[in-house]
Amino acid sequence: MKVTRTSFYSGITRTLDLDITEAQMEAYQTGTLIQNAFPDLSDSDREFIITGVTAEEWIEMFGGISEEEA
Repeated sequence: MKVTRTSFYSGITRTLDLDITEAQMEAYQTGTLIQNAFPDLSDSDREFIITGVTAEEWIEMFGGISEEEA
């Protein structure tokens, strides 16, 4: 399913083709916790649905994980 969001960080609108169903999206939109609505999505794909922020923008905002933190 194609999901379009505008990043709150950059203001850029992007569309990702995510492996989700209309029923899952409806469940999320009606209050199901995102991790329960989309259990098979990555954290970064879930973040995109919530905020429109991509993994690259997340790294730009907060930096990567250092080897000590990994």
